[in-house]
Amino acid sequence: MDLFSADEIANMHRTALRMLKELGIKVLLPEAVALFKAGGARVEGEMVYLGEDMITAALALAPKSIEGRAGARDRDILLELGSLVFQPGAGAPHATDLERGRRPGTAQDFTDLIQLTHHFDIFQMMPPLVEPQDIETHIRHYFTLARQLTHTDKFPFIFSRGTPQVMDSFEMLRDFRGVSDDDFAADPYCYTIINTNSPRTLDRAMLQGLIDFAHHGQLSIVTPFTLMGAMAPITVAGAVTLSHAEALAAITLSQLARPGAPICYGTFTSNVDMKSGAPAFGTPAHFRASLAAGQLARMIGLPWRSAAGSAANLNDVQAANENQMGLWGSLMAGATVIIHAAGWLEGGLTVSYEKLITDVEVLNMVAELCAAAQAGPDEIGFDNALTHVGPSGHFFEAPQTMARYSTEFYEPVVHSYDNFGTWSERGAQDASSRATRIWKNILAQDNRPDVDQARVVALWDFIAKRTAEGGALPES
Repeated sequence: MDLFSADEIANMHRTALRMLKELGIKVLLPEAVALFKAGGARVEGEMVYLGEDMITAALALAPKSIEGRAGARDRDILLELGSLVFQPGAGAPHATDLERGRRPGTAQDFTDLIQLTHHFDIFQMMPPLVEPQDIETHIRHYFTLARQLTHTDKFPFIFSRGTPQVMDSFEMLRDFRGVSDDDFAADPYCYTIINTNSPRTLDRAMLQGLIDFAHHGQLSIVTPFTLMGAMAPITVAGAVTLSHAEALAAITLSQLARPGAPICYGTFTSNVDMKSGAPAFGTPAHFRASLAAGQLARMIGLPWRSAAGSAANLNDVQAANENQMGLWGSLMAGATVIIHAAGWLEGGLTVSYEKLITDVEVLNMVAELCAAAQAGPDEIGFDNALTHVGPSGHFFEAPQTMARYSTEFYEPVVHSYDNFGTWSERGAQDASSRATRIWKNILAQDNRPDVDQARVVALWDFIAKRTAEGGALPES
């Protein structure tokens, strides 16, 4: 679905190029400044001014299709325009559920949410759902990656918090997967999120992560986080143009670091509440911004990341409405990766166990809609349905119904289709209460992929050795 005309989108792209050429972007890492300068950019201290030619060349080098290697081959992902990958909410400092309430994220929360994400096939990539704040920052990266490697075989996430942590993580992942350095560099086995600091600033840690991931052939998803009326112009067109410029600068750097490095165009643009300044999500402006970003992504031809999410404080009707509005904005915009598609509350401050479950229901239905529909003779059913039922009859016992009754319709995870009497007899539980029972049952099952125990031992030996050596502090 298009929001703007082709001419308007082309003008937004031209304006983004003009912004980078005339206004420039602040680059806070000397190594990145040097790469930009070597690539032909004009440099004045920390301000870098990019010409159109170097940006166009970078876009030509960036791969249009990316294959991510997961722990199991049937978990591999394909990122390109026209494909669709979901992730739950990511990066929250808090977790919440109906039994324990809202709390700072812990190692147990991180583990629980990884297991819930692993359980549902609708999620194909692992995000860092919550920060395990009871683990010190110099060893936290060991824990978060080890939990992903041992509790799921889906495509994992690695934080970009400085080269020492990234190199530790690459070594852990390489050895656990049993791949050589050359094989690791040939295909992405993990991804990271690179956020810009709007307006027009690229931070040290994010720049270093972008360069490190490019050098090693791993995937970066570049995501300016622009809020209209705050760190971006108040209009959709202005905010998305700023976001586009920042993404183009980061994409260009990735290709200067390594031509052909896997890179995903990303946007996350919504508005603030102009009465309070608080972020708002699932709004008409958020929806429109996704549509505009999709048009720009299609114009440059790169796979791209969008997002859903909610500013609600608990898993209520507001949370459901906002998440669905954000989700459908991303879907109708043709997003390749949709992050924060389940569980996200408070504008990203909290991940809810119950909301993750109730949002899964909607994502499953989207997947059902994406499945190919058929209308052959057997589906139309003249011989196996229509001829078997006379006027005013019913189709419950028709051969077509009997052959398909257990598979034809989507089976809900948490929704209840009981009538009022049956629902009352079963405890009159609302969806959030049913979701509590579901996530507890999943965690009780403790299903994990089969992993090589020798590699698990080696993984924890590496972590013990590096922890004894002092770990690796995050860099800012």
